[in-house]
Amino acid sequence: MNSKITLVVLVLGIQALSTVMAEESHRGHMGASMSSTQVPATKTGAPGNVKSADKTAMASSTMAMASMQGGEPAPDSRDPHAFADGFDFGPYQLVLADTQNFGSLLVDNLETVRSDGNSSTAYDLQAWYGRSYDRLVLKAEGDIDGNQLEDARSELLWGHAIRPYWDGQIGLRYDSGEGPNRTWLALGVQGLAPYWFEVDATAYVGENGRTALRLDASYDLLLTQKLILQPRLEADIYGKNDAARGLGKGLSAMTAQLRLRYEIRREFAPYVGVEYARRFGKTRDFAAAAGAHTNDVRWVAGLRFWF
Repeated sequence: MNSKITLVVLVLGIQALSTVMAEESHRGHMGASMSSTQVPATKTGAPGNVKSADKTAMASSTMAMASMQGGEPAPDSRDPHAFADGFDFGPYQLVLADTQNFGSLLVDNLETVRSDGNSSTAYDLQAWYGRSYDRLVLKAEGDIDGNQLEDARSELLWGHAIRPYWDGQIGLRYDSGEGPNRTWLALGVQGLAPYWFEVDATAYVGENGRTALRLDASYDLLLTQKLILQPRLEADIYGKNDAARGLGKGLSAMTAQLRLRYEIRREFAPYVGVEYARRFGKTRDFAAAAGAHTNDVRWVAGLRFWF
């Protein structure tokens, strides 16, 4: 019995000794931690005052940021080699896309047109050569009937990127075909409008006070990845009558078009479609007097390609 009591007392004593040693070790660790975070005395805070030191550091950081935001930039701040310590690409020069010239040709429509038993050929193309911000642009559109150029419009423009997705364009337009040729000064914009509408709007000033406005808008509706339906609307407006070319003042003509193309490749697509063309105002009177249609439904089939 006495031996059992002695054993219990011995176990309790060992547990008590372990508890005391653990507490002493914990106090030692706490003291080391506090000593490692102790902040020396500063001009703005008492020794060991962590909050005062934090405020001082924040104030210094704020002053540094203020000094970075103010003042004049360094003379060579826009020089990409100023901070390279003399290192460069050696014989391999860095060439970016906006420092190279590229070119592209888009034949949007090259088609056969069928209307009231008559067949003709129509074309609509655009080419450009230059860089991302500045380029030379060529636009050409026309109709060929009976191996003769019935109506043609050609434009040579300089295009400059004025906003993301939009180019400003200025240059010359030349009209040929039936009637006297006309030369115009052209000024317009071309680009991608919200909701993915392709828009081309150009104003013209010609000889003898002639003025004109041309609007062109289209949208590509992807039925599948290769089958694409494209509605398109064109309108021509003139500032004064031009009887020699059969054009009247105001809204002269409007064409609503619908084409369905199949892209065998992105660069090559055959299509079929239909157009509804209507003349207005004095232009309609000129057409009626010449025995031409004032309203016309035309069926088209052709190719669209680019490279």
